[in-house]
Amino acid sequence: MMRISKTKIFSVSAVVALAGALLLSSQLSASAISATGFSVEETSNGVTVFYQGKLFTRYVIGEGNKPFLWPVIGPTGKRMTRAYPMEDVPEEKQDHPHHRSVWFGHQEMDGFDTWHEPLSYTIDPKKAEKYRDRMQLLGPTVHREFKEVSAGADHAVIVTVNDYLDADGNKIMEDARKFTFRAGDDARTIDFDLTLTATREVTLGAAKDAGVSVRVAHSMCVDAGEGGRIVNSEGQTDKEAWGQRAPWCDFHGPVEGETLGVAILNHPSSFRHPTAWHARTYGLFTANPFLAPIGSEEEKAANAVVMKPGDQITLRHRIIFHQGDAKGAGIAEAFEKYANEK
Repeated sequence: MMRISKTKIFSVSAVVALAGALLLSSQLSASAISATGFSVEETSNGVTVFYQGKLFTRYVIGEGNKPFLWPVIGPTGKRMTRAYPMEDVPEEKQDHPHHRSVWFGHQEMDGFDTWHEPLSYTIDPKKAEKYRDRMQLLGPTVHREFKEVSAGADHAVIVTVNDYLDADGNKIMEDARKFTFRAGDDARTIDFDLTLTATREVTLGAAKDAGVSVRVAHSMCVDAGEGGRIVNSEGQTDKEAWGQRAPWCDFHGPVEGETLGVAILNHPSSFRHPTAWHARTYGLFTANPFLAPIGSEEEKAANAVVMKPGDQITLRHRIIFHQGDAKGAGIAEAFEKYANEK
């Protein structure tokens, strides 16, 4: 990456040369997109991942209050996560603008909220006034650097470091996250491994809104009434699956005329495995190990996580974008295979 010191004064010829170098770099990057296997391209707002020359997903930085993946293209070439608020799609449900496709956040990170964002409240003036105090506690997740951006014949990798800040810009903690992208004929997978490190003493509350999340395509939602279903490894479905702990959970339904699904697998080495599921019939799909048991305030308080400087928590998940329902896609078998991986 080229950096320009603000204290230097460049001649016109130097600026022209620099512009030419940047243009050449862009052209070289574009030409490196392979028609076979995986390719990656760094851009001004993140990294784009290609498979067989076509878009798989983008890792977006500098938009909203956190990095996220969007769109995610499934095995049959269709978008499998909701477009809002990044794009206005007719007939798509437009609620919870902080639900940005695939992301991580936590509503109670030492008293600050890295789950919601200003748009969550300002989109409705009445809500902005009602929740003015909450808005003062919003904190962003800020991309710091890419540690690795690579691609090969059978997979691509993005490794990043991010800082969690309070409302005044003070650092609360940081994370290192690794995305590994793979593709097959019937499914595409994203391994999402995230390690949180406390940089000061911090308490992670027993929050409902926290964890590794996917906002599924609207037509896939149970509430859309088109046949969408939620099912977990314990056989609990739809509303009954909310708050339950299970090694995996699946959300499937119709997308542009065919049944597609998103499964999230929780690796046995992940923090508080099996995770609890904040899975909502309107389309939110979150693996949330911080979710308190349904019970008293005392139980919720006991479920909080207190971390000292240097303490770490690692969350490991495999997200499978597949054809068919959970049974047809062999999600139970896919979990057993994943669980045996080191």
